[in-house]
Amino acid sequence: MFEYILFDLDGTLTDPKIGITSSVQYALRAFGIDEPNLDKLEPFIGPPLVDSFMEFYGFSSKQAWAAVEKYRERFDHQGIYENEMYAGIDRMLARLKESGKMLAIASSKPTPLVIRVLEYFHIKEYFAYIVGSEPDGRRQKKEEVVEEALRLMVPRSLDVREKKTRVAMVGDRRFDITGAKAHGLTSVGVSFGYASPGELEAAGADYIVDTVSQLEEILIGED
Repeated sequence: MFEYILFDLDGTLTDPKIGITSSVQYALRAFGIDEPNLDKLEPFIGPPLVDSFMEFYGFSSKQAWAAVEKYRERFDHQGIYENEMYAGIDRMLARLKESGKMLAIASSKPTPLVIRVLEYFHIKEYFAYIVGSEPDGRRQKKEEVVEEALRLMVPRSLDVREKKTRVAMVGDRRFDITGAKAHGLTSVGVSFGYASPGELEAAGADYIVDTVSQLEEILIGED
């Protein structure tokens, strides 16, 4: 079945809610906006931060980038560790690697922060490639992240049909699904992340799983 598997990070392998939403809250305060309810900031989990500040709070591009800098003041030193790995993820990754799968991270989070999270949870060793965005804003869109991960890990000789059957992208938001579809991959949505009701279905996910064990079953597949 799948030989190459790309994983989103936030909301897929780990639950970063407290760290991300508290850091967004911190950034908003710098602009005179008080948002006491962290649940309302959950939509910031997944997509590029600059886009979220513009979409949800009407910031200009300049303001959004300034907000991202404020966010990083808190997140890079504290929020990054206000995070929990979903139960069973480490076991699943070990089994996937033992079965010969090649694994990669494809995240919109800046690559250095992705690496720190993986090291914190002691799961970095399972990934052959770790691809995130650039701190200066380059490669933020999930389609761009997926493209770079594919360039690094998947033979260019794979045709369209082979990509669909041999390469999977796993994520919890519509951005992960559209990123997979843009490159002809099989898309696997996890409902235990931060998608809104019906989001993964509307995006056209090929599979939707509710638990880590279900995800493992699909990814292991049959030779």
